[in-house]
Amino acid sequence: MSDGATDTKRAGGTAFWVVGAILLLVMPLLNVLPPEDSWFHLSDFSLNRFGKFLAFGILALGLDLIWGYTGILSLGQGVFFGLGAYCMSMHMMLTIGKESVYGSEMPDFMVWNQVKELPLFWKPFYSFPMAVIGAILVPMLFALIFGFFAFRSRIKGVYFAIITQALALVAWLVFNRNDTNLGGTNGLTDFKQIIGYRLSEPGTQRVLYVITVLCLGASYLFCQWIIRSRAGRVLVAVRDSEKRVVFSGYTPANYKLFVFVVAAALAGLAGMLYAPQVGIITPAQIGVLPSLEMVIWVAVGGRASLAGAVLGAVSVNYGRSVLTNYFPELWPFILGGLFVLVVLLFPDGLIGMMRKGKGLLRQKKSGEEKPIVPNQKLAVPEGKR
Repeated sequence: MSDGATDTKRAGGTAFWVVGAILLLVMPLLNVLPPEDSWFHLSDFSLNRFGKFLAFGILALGLDLIWGYTGILSLGQGVFFGLGAYCMSMHMMLTIGKESVYGSEMPDFMVWNQVKELPLFWKPFYSFPMAVIGAILVPMLFALIFGFFAFRSRIKGVYFAIITQALALVAWLVFNRNDTNLGGTNGLTDFKQIIGYRLSEPGTQRVLYVITVLCLGASYLFCQWIIRSRAGRVLVAVRDSEKRVVFSGYTPANYKLFVFVVAAALAGLAGMLYAPQVGIITPAQIGVLPSLEMVIWVAVGGRASLAGAVLGAVSVNYGRSVLTNYFPELWPFILGGLFVLVVLLFPDGLIGMMRKGKGLLRQKKSGEEKPIVPNQKLAVPEGKR
């Protein structure tokens, strides 16, 4: 390994631990220690909002694996995100109990729709461990079945993007139906507690934020391990030239299916962490438009860069949170313009701009430090003297 590659790897590792320390220690301490009237105080709302952004970062890592490193554009990641969120939300709905509006053990929307008995598929979610496992395994199983038929049929390129977009539309239509018994257009909301802790308490939201940071760090390291493994090199080779991978004796469909399932698991994990922090999940958050926005996060941050994927998810959603307070009707145009701008002018995204800026500074610094030898004379060939 060259010295430059070693330095880059060392710098990346240092940045990971520095950013991790800021997210895991500094931000919660700023929420707890400074008084509320201090400039350094981080409000409960801001910490909770940032926890939601970091959950989106986990989803972006999976999307970057499948799109940035493997070259497969999936426009249906919102479906897997929604499956994870609904699994955890179903558990929290079942823990409301007598605190519900109608005072029934069943969720309010079922009482309103005159459902007499809890549907069978709801019953496993009385258990918190089953909700956690389901939030990850259900998206994985769904992705495994869908991806098996798609990749075995050699569907790729724009055609794969279209069928995943159709998948998001179908999921949105199914979850909107009242007879699906998932809350219809209103979704699942009004959660009260999780494993006995009140969601309205700042301490509970603080713990959820810390868990989200830890899950993001673990997901980042897991994705990094995949990329640096032999399987990761095959994924990059599939992106660059799938025919050469076939000629080398590999089966690209197996690797595509693997990364598609991993991305679905990360999306499900993100949805599971999102639901208790935000307090609601609806079909509007799993349809076509949210899935397209997720692609824009990765594009803005920088494809084929794990740090860029997280940076894009956090920065775009923070911009959305701020700008929609002033120009709510203009946000779709701003987002579309941002995507066009990135594709045309900054194809490597924010992380690429940062790397280019760092390279220019390094070149400038090396040029300034180049030693100048005094009274240096040019050697002239004897034939020209």
